[in-house]
Amino acid sequence: MRGIPSIAGMISIFLFVYLVSIAIAEKFERLGIRAFENPDNPANIVYFIATLLIITALIIIIAKLWKKEAIHVFVLLAIIATMFTLFQALLYGFVTSIVANALSLAIPVALIILLLLYPEWYVIDLSAIILSIGAVTIFGISISPYLVIPLLIVLALYDAISVYKTKHMIDLADTIVDLKLPVLFIIPYKIKYRFRKQVGGLKKQVKRKERDALFVGVGDVVIPGILVISAYSFTSSLEISLSVVAGIITGFICLMVFPSKDKPHAGLPFLNTGAIIGYILSSLIFHGILH
Repeated sequence: MRGIPSIAGMISIFLFVYLVSIAIAEKFERLGIRAFENPDNPANIVYFIATLLIITALIIIIAKLWKKEAIHVFVLLAIIATMFTLFQALLYGFVTSIVANALSLAIPVALIILLLLYPEWYVIDLSAIILSIGAVTIFGISISPYLVIPLLIVLALYDAISVYKTKHMIDLADTIVDLKLPVLFIIPYKIKYRFRKQVGGLKKQVKRKERDALFVGVGDVVIPGILVISAYSFTSSLEISLSVVAGIITGFICLMVFPSKDKPHAGLPFLNTGAIIGYILSSLIFHGILH
C-alpha cells in the first residue's frame, strides 16, 4: 500500500512522455528528423540492437577498466545530443535558427550542470523525462509497426536474459545509479527522500530492509513507447496508439504486483507484451485488420 502513490507517479510519467511524444511526432516528421531513412527496412532492427549492445558493452568495460566517472562524459554527451535535437525541433518556426540552436544547446547544458552540482531525484527525473520524449519520438517515427513488434520481442527476451541469467544489466544499472545519471526514473516512497545523499548503486538500494524509492529504467519507458509513436505515425490511428499506451500501463501494473524478493526484475517482458497486445487487439477491434 505504501508504494501505491509512487506507482501512480510512475504511471503519470509514462502518460506524460507518450502524450507529449504523440503531440510533437508530426512536427518531427515534417522536419525529417529520423533515426533511419527507410522505416520499412528490416536492417533497422539489426542496427538498433547492435547499437544497444555496443553501448552497453562500452559502459560495462569502462566501469571495469577505468574510473566509473569516465562514464559521465560518455552518457552526458549522448544526453546532450538527444536533448539538442528535441529542443531544436520544438523551437523551429518560433525563433530564428541561430536562437533555436543557441537555446537547444543551452538548455541541456544547463540541465547537465544542475545534474552534476545537485543530483536530486526530481532533477534526474526531469532530465530523464526530456530524454525519453526525444528518444521515443525519434525512434517511433523511424521504424514501422511491423518492425517494431519483432524488435520489442527480441528486446524483451534480451532484458530477461540480461537481468536473470547473465545479470550484466543489473551491473550496468548499479553503476548508473551510483553515478546518479538520468537513465533511471526515481520515484520516492516518501517526499523527504534525498537521493543525492544515498551512497552505493542499485544493488545496495534494492537490498535495504525498507526500500526508499521505486527505480524504473528509462529504457522501460522508451522501448515500448516506440510502438506508441510508430502506431500513430504509420497507421494515423490515435485509437491504436492510445491502446498501446493502455497496454504498457497494464503491463507496468502487472510488473509492480510481481513479487520482488528484494531483487531487480526485468521490465520489458511485461511492458513490451502489454504494448504488443494493445496494438494487435485495437487494430482488430477498431479496423478489423492488423495494421
